[in-house]
Amino acid sequence: MTLRSIFAAIVLSTAALHAQMPASAVSTDPAPDQAAPPSMVQVSVPSHGEQLLGVFYLATGAGPHPTAIVMHGFPGYEQNLDIAQAIRRAGWNVMAVHYRGSWGMKGDFSFTHVVEDADAEVAFLRDPAVDAKYHVDPSRIVLVGHSMGGFAVASAAAHDPRVAGVVMISAWNIAGPYANLADDQESVAVAKFVAGQKKNNLAPLTGCTAESLGHEVFRKRKQLNFLNFAPALASRPVLIVTSNDGLASANQTLYEALRKAGDQRAQIVHFATDHSYSGARIALEEKILQSLSSMATR
Repeated sequence: MTLRSIFAAIVLSTAALHAQMPASAVSTDPAPDQAAPPSMVQVSVPSHGEQLLGVFYLATGAGPHPTAIVMHGFPGYEQNLDIAQAIRRAGWNVMAVHYRGSWGMKGDFSFTHVVEDADAEVAFLRDPAVDAKYHVDPSRIVLVGHSMGGFAVASAAAHDPRVAGVVMISAWNIAGPYANLADDQESVAVAKFVAGQKKNNLAPLTGCTAESLGHEVFRKRKQLNFLNFAPALASRPVLIVTSNDGLASANQTLYEALRKAGDQRAQIVHFATDHSYSGARIALEEKILQSLSSMATR
């Protein structure tokens, strides 16, 4: 066989391989369904007397579709809507709303309200009328959260055993650093929390101060520690994603707690980038889609 024929064979083999591989939803739009094209609608989720406003990205096709809820962090400058769009291109509906007291939503912001709002988002997708309207498959609901949103999705999934899976991206264990403080060390905890706030962290939030949030974290340090969710999450697939943002150690501890609790489907992956995954957006989306494909299996 000549060198030219060998080269031609390699080219043909490579082309055949690529032809067999499905196009990635990260970079390729799905074939359109003219009868049920993809769309975006405004959505309003009721939570404790207020409305959580946001968007619902609806997948192409009649459905019902697996559906992801994407929850942002504290305060949420990174919305991760590129991830939401990639998930939608993979055939999922994706809902993303704001918590009470954040980004113009009515009500007061607090971590307790974040927990309640996360539960309310899941409950919204348990309503048969909502599922029929938006073509949601309630048996295939997965939660995806970044930073504080990572904590929120773990909490909501722990509260609802029907949630099919969880993706935690650089999850913030809100009260983790204060878990072992004695009851008389509240002032120490508050000072530490306040000192850790970046400029403009509270600018999009209403009804709170750094001090009020610090007191809340200390007083609810058990409820706001995601390690306590491990037993409730251990029956389901959990993808934990970490970066070089200082949160990897706490997330590794959660991963180990899940495995110890018997979760054979827990995964952890690390990307050498910042808290917003600025240098690894495509790789992050690919990993999430890979995990979601197994979480959506009936």
